[in-house]
Amino acid sequence: MEYNLLGGSGLKVPALSLGTGTFGGGGDFFKAFGTVDVEEAKRLVSICLDSGINLFDSADIYSGGMAEEILGKAIHGKRDKILISTKGTFRTGEGPNEVGSSRIHLTEAIHASLRRLGTDYIDIYQLHGFDALTPVEETLRVLDDFVRAGKIRYIGGSNFSGWHLMKSLAASEKLGLTRYVAHQTYYSLVGRDYEYDLMPLGLDQNVGAIVWSPLGWGRLTGKIRRGTGLPETSRLKTGIVADGGPPVEEEFLFKIIDVIDQIALETGKTVAQIALNWLLQRPTVSSVIIGARNEEQLVQNLGAVGWNLTKDQVAKLDAVSAKTPIYPNWHQRQFTERNPLPV
Repeated sequence: MEYNLLGGSGLKVPALSLGTGTFGGGGDFFKAFGTVDVEEAKRLVSICLDSGINLFDSADIYSGGMAEEILGKAIHGKRDKILISTKGTFRTGEGPNEVGSSRIHLTEAIHASLRRLGTDYIDIYQLHGFDALTPVEETLRVLDDFVRAGKIRYIGGSNFSGWHLMKSLAASEKLGLTRYVAHQTYYSLVGRDYEYDLMPLGLDQNVGAIVWSPLGWGRLTGKIRRGTGLPETSRLKTGIVADGGPPVEEEFLFKIIDVIDQIALETGKTVAQIALNWLLQRPTVSSVIIGARNEEQLVQNLGAVGWNLTKDQVAKLDAVSAKTPIYPNWHQRQFTERNPLPV
């Protein structure tokens, strides 16, 4: 397994990490991702550790907390070998303060995650989304308090816009508070919006990307092709899941799949392995989260490391997946002499 520094920190994280969205299967949304129980989770954790993956990502809302509970049981007795990443901010109850990044909600959410995970500390704690109603100073102070108390080691955001992240970083610097070293972000061959602002920001401010849904919400598994329709096991057949993920035009997807198929013939790799390997070579990417319903899926995704696409293959994938950037990015790209592309 390859390891990368997480942003500007001294923490090394594996190029691939395991997401626990498939753990538990609570509710219609998460049931579509998987129903991994404790025993299966233990097997997945063992496979990961044997392959060098020691980072496991969760969130307090995954299956209503079940994912954290299952992960905690699956890693019992192995805590010293493992890095735990989890997230908070989204609604966890019906009360007016059971949502957001306020001191009261984050304090309760962090303590609850620690209890469910069965651990004394969280290695990487990320805000699952930006809370525009809570001052960033309040949010950063409570996170800094938990870092100083030894309950959290590193902090990050997730699903922030560029200005959300930069505002938070500026406040940390001004107040001398712990700063974000990670940003958990959606990024894939069928969704490259991350490159517009968040990637240049990550390079400039040393914020490492932890990528979620690297296979485009299940579209880059190799099972979706022209004229075949969605496979029976696809999460996209569930309306609540399809509507909750990033939209992708079918023809755009199929053009990318066509190029991946050509590269698959050259490399002997699968569609998913090629899509993941492309991400592993992108600037700022510290770790790519893979999910698995079962051991077979996990082992296949592990084949994304230990090799690299050629420059020519990367260029072909870049070209077929490129879209006209939003403003002001399309304008800035006319002046690359002063606004160079991230490398």
